[in-house]
Amino acid sequence: MKTALVLIDIQNDYFPGGAMELTGADEAGAKAGQLLAAARGAGAGVCHVQHIAAQPGATFFLPNTTGVDIHSAVAPLPDEHVVPKHFPNSFRATTLASRLEEEGIERIIFAGMMTHMCVDATVRAAFDMGYTCAVASEACATRALSWEEKEVAADDVQAAFLAALGSVYAQVDTVEELAKLFI
Repeated sequence: MKTALVLIDIQNDYFPGGAMELTGADEAGAKAGQLLAAARGAGAGVCHVQHIAAQPGATFFLPNTTGVDIHSAVAPLPDEHVVPKHFPNSFRATTLASRLEEEGIERIIFAGMMTHMCVDATVRAAFDMGYTCAVASEACATRALSWEEKEVAADDVQAAFLAALGSVYAQVDTVEELAKLFI
């Protein structure tokens, strides 16, 4: 099964000092870098998705800022695709689907940020499009949320969304295990 790695929004604004810092971003970025090295070593396709804010009032991923840049932990090589997007779902109004189709990809391994938003939306869309999906649990990061005066810790948000994805939509596993799928 031809496999590709899709890295979602691993951008500076999510890291310490960024405009939308996530819990565990440094650790997730490092793990994503390990997965990227495995994909490159196996000659697998790699696609970097870069969110660029387009809506009025946006506070992060602003064009022409360092925050919008892809983080150095997963810096793209010149021959790797960088797909710009403006919505949580990385397939919506982008070239991601056509790039994957051109390469004959059947399985996608995902890593990225925010687990509860863009990773979730993209994995569900990929599943609905017929791809076999996998998510590198340690190579994703999120943040605490609140709802109806209830605070939900980032670890709980992460666990809930990975559990939901793993129940139907994707194999959710470690970087070490998913790296074996590139071979």
